[in-house]
Parts: sequence; C-alpha cells; structure tokens
Amino acid sequence: MKEKFMRFMQGRYGADQFGRFLSGLSMVLLVISIFAGDMIWYTLAIIVLIYNYFRMFSRNIQKRYAENQKYLAMTSQLRQKFNKSKNEMAQRKTHHIYRCPSCKQKIRVPRGRGKIEIRCPKCSATFIKKS
Repeated sequence: MKEKFMRFMQGRYGADQFGRFLSGLSMVLLVISIFAGDMIWYTLAIIVLIYNYFRMFSRNIQKRYAENQKYLAMTSQLRQKFNKSKNEMAQRKTHHIYRCPSCKQKIRVPRGRGKIEIRCPKCSATFIKKS
C-alpha cells in the first residue's frame, strides 16, 4: 500500500509550509463552525481543505513552488520575530537580558555573577545591574 501511494505521489507537489498553514486554518475554521453553529464557517473550512489537497496533488510544481515562496515572503517578518522571541526565552535560563538606559541596545549578561557593572558595546555607557 505504501509503495502504491509513493508511485501515486511521484511527479506531484506534496506538502509544504503554505499547505501546513492551510491545514491549520481549516482546523480553526472547523472549530469556529462548531461553536458558532453557522454553515458559512464550515463551508469555508471545507473550501480551504479542498484547495490544500488540490495543491498537494497538483502536477504543476513550478506554480505551487511560487505560491509557497510568496507565502514565505509575506510571513518572513512574523516568523523572524517569533524565532527571535523563542530564542530569547531559551536564553533566559542562563542569562539576563537588559536594555542599555541610553541607547536601548539589548545586552545579554550571564546569571549568577552578583552585582556587576555592564558596559554597552554600542554606546559605551555603563550601568550596574544584578546578574
């Protein structure tokens, strides 16, 4: 069965980031339709799901690739902000992150060093903080 599916998918586009977004959007719309009790949300969810499967089984790989690239370009700033905040949260276990009082530059200082004098690498201002 797995081999038959692999043969069927040869030459087809498959799943990508835009497809994952469409799947998530479809699930959100289905949940909204459950709570709203309105057929419009359900119909939108089914339309999005059908379009997602159309994209997955499409043989026009160049066009699907262009759609995905456009989606990635539109969401790049949002994804960068999310990854940046995720990275900062991971670093908070081992470091304090302070802002320079004069230029607002973020400065990362290791935890557990007591009160230390911090020099901003951007404007060379110094300030004292607990690490």
